[in-house]
Amino acid sequence: MKHYLTLLVISLVIAVGVLPISAQQSSSLELTTLENVKSKVAKIGVGEKAKATVILKNGSRMKGYIGQAGSDDFVLRDRKNDSPTTIRYSDVSKVESNRGHSTARNIAIGVGIGVGALLAIIGITIAHLD
Repeated sequence: MKHYLTLLVISLVIAVGVLPISAQQSSSLELTTLENVKSKVAKIGVGEKAKATVILKNGSRMKGYIGQAGSDDFVLRDRKNDSPTTIRYSDVSKVESNRGHSTARNIAIGVGIGVGALLAIIGITIAHLD
């Protein structure tokens, strides 16, 4: 019985010691996420070329360009009808930049076209050798 009681007391001490640490970690994680969102919005910039996809904490996605950025919120304007939506940084889970195709993708497409053309030339040459 003493062993069970000792294990119970040790478990409670560990649980009480871990709970404040996890609460601190979640608040620091939330602060880090807020700082990440602000820095990402600042990195994307403002204007019609500052295209972004914003994923909110409620799971919804919004696409447009960043029309204005403040200290607590930013304005995302829809690309189709130019309607503004003010979004608080604290409501955002993730911000993605929509700059178009990546350089690696463009290189891969170019290499694929080159290899396809080379194979076509080799195939045509082999067909004409007969």
